[in-house]
Amino acid sequence: MRIGYTLMTEQTSPPDLVRHAGLAERAGFDFEVMSDHYFPWLDEQGHSGYAWSMLGAVTQVTSRVELMTYVTCPTFRYHPAVVAQKAATVQLLSGGRFTLGVGSGENLNEHVVGQGWPAVDVRHEMLVEALEIINALFDGGYVTHHGVHFDVDSAKLWDLPETRVPIGAAVSGKQSIELLAPLVDHLVTTEPDGDLVVQWDDAGARGSRKIGQMPICFDRDRDAAVQRAHEQFRWFGGGWKVNAELPGTAGFDGASQFVRPEDVAGSIPCGDDVDAVVEAAAAWREAGFTDLALIQVGGDHQEGFLEWAESDLLPALRDGQAG
Repeated sequence: MRIGYTLMTEQTSPPDLVRHAGLAERAGFDFEVMSDHYFPWLDEQGHSGYAWSMLGAVTQVTSRVELMTYVTCPTFRYHPAVVAQKAATVQLLSGGRFTLGVGSGENLNEHVVGQGWPAVDVRHEMLVEALEIINALFDGGYVTHHGVHFDVDSAKLWDLPETRVPIGAAVSGKQSIELLAPLVDHLVTTEPDGDLVVQWDDAGARGSRKIGQMPICFDRDRDAAVQRAHEQFRWFGGGWKVNAELPGTAGFDGASQFVRPEDVAGSIPCGDDVDAVVEAAAAWREAGFTDLALIQVGGDHQEGFLEWAESDLLPALRDGQAG
């Protein structure tokens, strides 16, 4: 299982995030994923820069790690033809290191364009149609499309990379797997659910990457880590079905108001216990995941985490997998 680092736009300023990308590569991470948000989840996180500008900068401060959006919604804030252009450009700038991660989005980020927030079945329909457009543009040549949700008039990617941009899709169950597996290359999800992996393989995507994401909160002071994780990540336990629907930070604050610090500490490894992180990561490996991106909670606590990851955590995670 390859270990990645999350460039979390919601908790870090754009200049610091780009700098952390270079530090993470030097620390030895295999890949880096970047969230694509318009809002943070909670006001306490305090940031949400434009992911695609930062991705362009990250391609220039890294040379080895693979890069990925985790994930972009190509249906509301962005037209799919524009997403295809952005992805192709990042692939060229990175020298073939980019994967386009897509999903059906969250109300939190997509409501800003004033198009409402339809039911999940409609959002899935929109994502399928968007992927058909993106794939057609990646094939090369002119694309014209008149669909239920999108129109494209004689679009063409003039700077098309030699290495086609792989696509990963965020899924949460059988319905999304059946719809998306035929259109993409890799599975993306935020829960170590082995059933999703089996269903994905059964849908004809056997051999693809299965990419997960897991938060941790490193600090030499465990109590400080628990407090920070509660302050900034208490929303995380709501699950996709809740997190996709709430329209703003006040909603996430209200939905998580009864979550206690000990509740967060029970689901997010906190402190500097390497074994606790290795144990939590093992659940992903045992579920069949090939890639796991770690989130270090707290934008101001990345450099110490990256030093610890290089010296202690990454070697332990790789040794733990050897068994």
